[in-house]
Amino acid sequence: MRILVVSSYLPYPLFSGGSIRLYSLLRLLSKKHKITLICEKRQFQTEEDIEEMRKICDKVITVERRKQWSAKNILKTGFSFNPFLITGHQSREMYEKIKEELLRQKYDLIHVETFYVMQNLPVVSIPVVLVEHNIEYLVYKRFADKAPFFVRPILLADVLKLKRKEEFFWQRAAKLVAVSNIEKSIMRREDVSVVPNGVDVGKFTFTEPGEKFEGDEKRVLFIGDFKWMQNRDAAAFIIREVWPKIITNYKSQIPNFKLKLWIVGKNIPENIKELGSADESIIFDSDNKEETPAIFSKAFLLLAPIRIGGGTSYKILESMASGTAIVTTILGIEGLEAKDGIHVLTADDAEGFSSAAVKLLEDKKLYKDLTKNARKLVEDNYDWNTIAQKLEKVYKSALS
Repeated sequence: MRILVVSSYLPYPLFSGGSIRLYSLLRLLSKKHKITLICEKRQFQTEEDIEEMRKICDKVITVERRKQWSAKNILKTGFSFNPFLITGHQSREMYEKIKEELLRQKYDLIHVETFYVMQNLPVVSIPVVLVEHNIEYLVYKRFADKAPFFVRPILLADVLKLKRKEEFFWQRAAKLVAVSNIEKSIMRREDVSVVPNGVDVGKFTFTEPGEKFEGDEKRVLFIGDFKWMQNRDAAAFIIREVWPKIITNYKSQIPNFKLKLWIVGKNIPENIKELGSADESIIFDSDNKEETPAIFSKAFLLLAPIRIGGGTSYKILESMASGTAIVTTILGIEGLEAKDGIHVLTADDAEGFSSAAVKLLEDKKLYKDLTKNARKLVEDNYDWNTIAQKLEKVYKSALS
């Protein structure tokens, strides 16, 4: 097949879950199909990043990503039926480049990555496969519900506009793809296909539980891209409410062990750093050059208090593949087959997070059982090779 992929982002470097997903799938699909990528490129991305995508795509065409947060976009949104997210991704340049490419070359289908760039497609007669990473209006609603009361009505009004547009584009696609059965159940179409997120099980090697208990220092990891509000929210929650309880409960029982909270991510905001500036047990690591598998191999435990968001968390899958135990929320494993007490431990509040973390720090058998079960779950269900085959079946069904 010859496939035109239209994306709201250039999926390199691999700093976010969305980039990891699209890059991994295109890398595998390009072995059998000819792929052209047309996408938005952000300011920090370089010509070298584009070259990395050219290694796996026949052709890569980029348009500069316009600034989302601008007075012009805010005003335009306020006086239109379009939500803020749609306004920020309207691009005449992308429209013209897609149109030009479709006139120049015949394609079997168009794969659109995220609904808010689908508005830039010209009228086409070939099938469009829309791939959604989450339900955007629900992500925004969770954020709006936690916002200060004086801005909440404005945000919720935008959520309603976003819901209307998102559902509109779901209906326009020939085939609609969700990452989990939870998203599928919300999409109001009987023919939604589920193509889950995944992990490279060869790259993320399993560290035996016994090795995790060696040494006199244990690192409790939080990792994420801090441009996303859910990661900023989670990190602040850990530092303010969870970590002090873990330190108190654990050190009172096993005082000789060193315990560190290891916060890893690009561009950690200063207000997050200030929350832990007086605590020597907290390490802020915003310039880590290691590959993600190496980071997980050094961590004893992953804390993932995901309270805002949707889709599937890559940090959960990567931690499961690596043999690093996990404490997360029910939302953190939403869309996965993972179960509380079998693959991970879940909690709803700071007290629950701290007690679950201490339990894993102390109970070697529980740690072993959870991590072994989690690795098997990933191997059986979330390997990228299996997932690429599922997406390929969706493509074929769109053509039939």
